[in-house]
Amino acid sequence: MLQPEVVAIVKKLLKGYYSKTDVSPSRIERREFGFGSFEKKIDFRHVSFRNGIDFKRYLVENTPAFINCSPSEYERPDARPMENKGWLGRELVFDLDATDLKLKCQSEHGTDWVCQECFDGIKQQALHLVEDFLVPDFGFSLEEIKVNFSGNRGYHIHVNNEEIFRLDGNARKSISDYITGNNIIAGSFFPTLDQRGTKVYGPKPTDFGWGGKFARSFISALNSGAPALQELGIEQSLARKLERNKAEVILGISNGNWGKVTIPKKEEFWNAVIKRMAVRISDPIDAGVTNDIYHMIRLPNTIHGDTGLNGTVLDSVKDLQDFDPMSDAVVFSNGTMKVHVKKCPGFSMKGESFGPYEDKDVELPQYAALYLLLKRVAILKG
Repeated sequence: MLQPEVVAIVKKLLKGYYSKTDVSPSRIERREFGFGSFEKKIDFRHVSFRNGIDFKRYLVENTPAFINCSPSEYERPDARPMENKGWLGRELVFDLDATDLKLKCQSEHGTDWVCQECFDGIKQQALHLVEDFLVPDFGFSLEEIKVNFSGNRGYHIHVNNEEIFRLDGNARKSISDYITGNNIIAGSFFPTLDQRGTKVYGPKPTDFGWGGKFARSFISALNSGAPALQELGIEQSLARKLERNKAEVILGISNGNWGKVTIPKKEEFWNAVIKRMAVRISDPIDAGVTNDIYHMIRLPNTIHGDTGLNGTVLDSVKDLQDFDPMSDAVVFSNGTMKVHVKKCPGFSMKGESFGPYEDKDVELPQYAALYLLLKRVAILKG
C-alpha cells in the first residue's frame, strides 16, 4: 500500500488539477462512471452526473485515483443491473498495452515497468492499427479517430462514427476478429495451395484487406533479411535461400505468383506463418474492450493513479508520431522530493535521465519522484 503521506500529497495535487481542468466527456448525462482508489482501479460504478459542473465538483471533493467512463451511452446510466440502463450505442474503442507486445526488454524489467523500447513499440502498433486497418479497410476518416495516451503503458483509440454507434457485441467482435486476424487460414490466400502440379498463386501487395497486408509484410521481411523471416517461423536454411533469391521472389509475389517460395508441406507452413504474422500484427489489441458494450475505460485527460501521468488526448493522429509520454504527459512539476528507491531501471522524463537506482536515497523532481512512488518502487523520505 502507498504511504498515507504519499496519498495525501497526490490527492492535493489531483484536487488542484481537477479544479482547473475540464475533463467532462461529451453527452455526460448519458455516461456511466466508475471510480477507483490507489489500491483498486474500479471500487464502484453505476454513477452518473447531470452535467459537467456536478462532475467537476465530485472530482475536486473526492479526488479519485482512477476515473473510468463508459464509451457507451445510456438512457439511465446509473441504473442496475446493466440491462436496465437502456443502452443507446457506443463508440468503437481499442485498448493497446505494451505489456501484450511480449518484447525482449520485458524479461529484464518485467511487465509493470515501461521502457523506451516499450513506448516505441506500442506507438508503432497504434499507428499500424489506424493507418493499416481503421482508415483503409473500414473507411473511417482521421477526423473520426481520437487517440489518447492511457497514462501508463499504451494508448486508447476511440472511433466516433454514426454507422458503428449501434453495432452490438457480435458485430464488434467481427471487427476485432478481422483486425487480430482471428481464424485466418492459408486457403483464403492461396486458392491453388492444395492442388498438385499447379502454380501457387496468392495475394499481391496491392490487394485489399488482409491479403495485401500479408504480401506487403512478407516482402518487408524479405527486404529485412533472413533474421526477419525466421521471426515468422521460417527455418534458417529456407530463410537464407529466400534472401539470396530476394529480387526474383519479390517480383513473383508482386504479380501474385508465390511459386518461387518453394517449401514442403505448403499448407501447414503457410498456416503457421499466417498465424504468427497475425499475432505479431495485432496481439496488443485487448479485444474485450472492443467487443463488450458495457466495458468502461479510463476517461481521457485524467490522471493515472499508478504513474501520476495524464491520459493526454492528442490533437490529431499525426501528432502521435512525435508524442513522448514521459515528457508530454507530465503534469506535476513543482519542486523536488526526497525518496528511497528500492530498485528501478534507468528512465528519462522531460528530457532528463534518472537511475538506475537500487537501495538508494535520492532527491528528484516532483514528477519523477511521484512516478516511482506510484509505481511502488520507492518510498517517501521524511
